[in-house]
Amino acid sequence: MAANSIYGNILNEHNLRPSHKGTMEDPTIVLEGVNPTCGDDIFLYLKIEDGVVEDGCFSGSGCAISQASTDMMLDLIIGEDKDTALDYAGKFMRMIRGEASEEDIEELDEAGILKDISHMPARVKCATLAWRTMQEMIEKD
Repeated sequence: MAANSIYGNILNEHNLRPSHKGTMEDPTIVLEGVNPTCGDDIFLYLKIEDGVVEDGCFSGSGCAISQASTDMMLDLIIGEDKDTALDYAGKFMRMIRGEASEEDIEELDEAGILKDISHMPARVKCATLAWRTMQEMIEKD
C-alpha cells in the first residue's frame, strides 16, 4: 500500500470515526480552540487528576485535518502525565516545522503521518489547533 493511501486511510478513520468526539460530564478543564482561517472550532475537555490526563474528548466542527489531529492527540495523551503530554505537543510542533527527529516522529504514533503538513502552509493551523489548545490548558492548570 502506498504511503499516500495509508495517510489517507488513517486521516479518514480519525475524521469519520473519531474515538474521542463527544462531551464530558465533569471535566477538570475545558477550552475552546478556534482557527478563524479555516473555520475550525473545537472544545477540548480534559480530566486531569494527580497530574495525569485521566480522560479527554472534544466537540465542535472543522476540516478533516483538525478533527483527525485532535483525535490522534487524545489517543496519545490520555493516561499520560501532564509533562509527557506537553512533551508530545512539543514534538508535534517541531515535526510540523520540520525540526523533529525520526525518533520523535515515531513517538507521536499515528500523529506522525501529519509530518508533511508543513508543505501545506494553509493547513498548519488546522493540524496544530488541538495541540496548542491542550498546551494552553495544561500550562494554566
